[in-house]
Amino acid sequence: MYNFTIPMALVDYIPVIFFGIAAVLLQKDLWGKMCRSAFALFAAGTVNIFSAGFLKATWKLLYAANICDFAALNTMFLPVQSLGFLLAGAGIIWMLAGKKNVLLAAPPVFSGSFVFIMMMVLGLGSICTCLSILAVKMKRKRAAALFLLSFLASMGMGAMAGQDSTLAWVNWTEQGINCVGQGLLMWGVIVLHKADLKHFKL
Repeated sequence: MYNFTIPMALVDYIPVIFFGIAAVLLQKDLWGKMCRSAFALFAAGTVNIFSAGFLKATWKLLYAANICDFAALNTMFLPVQSLGFLLAGAGIIWMLAGKKNVLLAAPPVFSGSFVFIMMMVLGLGSICTCLSILAVKMKRKRAAALFLLSFLASMGMGAMAGQDSTLAWVNWTEQGINCVGQGLLMWGVIVLHKADLKHFKL
């Protein structure tokens, strides 16, 4: 049994909203900088990430409200979000690499949570690294620092992976770390957006 409360479940939506805002701003600003295939990867990845987080928060809310234990929403979280990070990371790397006419092969099918976690780390690391490079090019070093801190905060979630997820303090700690990480990402994206990332020449 999980020790969830309704306030805890509602707080779980905060990092999801933060990421959603950052993703929409990035999609708008990077649209003209990516070939269609790269943008498709990036957009699909960010949609996966957002959807996985939103559905897991919804599972937690349904559980806390004693409506039902919609287990599939929790089970799908890791594979859907990790694939999302991998796709988004591949898309943004493709943008910086400038390969306009190369078709990426479909990602191979993997199983096992370790592989999913590695996909997530690689994808998130790629996103934060590429955004940091953009920030430095745009002379917005503060944004680069925000992306680095966001990545480190997200890695802090990994430190909680070995804890008992049924305990309330574990969930509150994870949600706090996630709110900070996604809040920093959103802040960095807003800095780049205000610096006119949309019209910045790579």
